[in-house]
Amino acid sequence: MLSQQKQRLSVLDSKTMEVRLFATLREGRDKVVHINWNEGMDGHKLLLELAIEPEEVAIFMINGRHSSPEAALNENDIIALFPPIGGG
Repeated sequence: MLSQQKQRLSVLDSKTMEVRLFATLREGRDKVVHINWNEGMDGHKLLLELAIEPEEVAIFMINGRHSSPEAALNENDIIALFPPIGGG
């Protein structure tokens, strides 16, 4: 238990971003992923690191605001990714 807490704290202390995945984007992945942030990182680089094709993402949000994969990402950003929703 203590090692899990230390691991979580070390993740939070480093330069990271939190990525929240929804619906089909969670398949084979966790709901929440912490990714190391690098200067100059944008949404396309993030999707590449997560092995998600850009066309799989219909809504790209940064810190609760609609954005796009072209946007620059910053340390401690919270990214939410939603796939296209179908139905009728």
